[in-house]
Amino acid sequence: MTAARILGRTGIVHRFPTENHFAAYAGVAPREVSSGDVLRHRLSRGGDRQLNYALHGIAITQIAMKTGPGRVFYDRKRREGKTGKEALRALKRRLATVVFRRLLDDAGQEAVGPAGQPGTTLKSSVTGSHPATGTSEKPLTRPTKNNPTHQAA
Repeated sequence: MTAARILGRTGIVHRFPTENHFAAYAGVAPREVSSGDVLRHRLSRGGDRQLNYALHGIAITQIAMKTGPGRVFYDRKRREGKTGKEALRALKRRLATVVFRRLLDDAGQEAVGPAGQPGTTLKSSVTGSHPATGTSEKPLTRPTKNNPTHQAA
């Protein structure tokens, strides 16, 4: 369910130029709310709340596993002096990076057009000085001959 939620809420991953944009969209990019000498970061209240909830579920599951990489990261942040909520925020941001990279890997080298649609090309044949036509775009000069009764020997 979590993977489906992430895929559904993210859409085409190539629309995010960087992992930072993805994290901001998910609402897990920290925002500085410092005052004076005190440096603090909080999560944005913006972003896609359902995507944020999916990352939160992953983070809680990672913390529950005593030897998992998420728990090791969380414990390291706690030893650095962060509160439980701050360490959880940092873990969610780290998970956003991991999820974004996995989505990119899974998307492969699929061609993406200017508006983010897969399967389109970035080069248009009509914008150049010599528009190109493919074989399917050329008009037929004579009717084609189909002989369904003829079989290859």
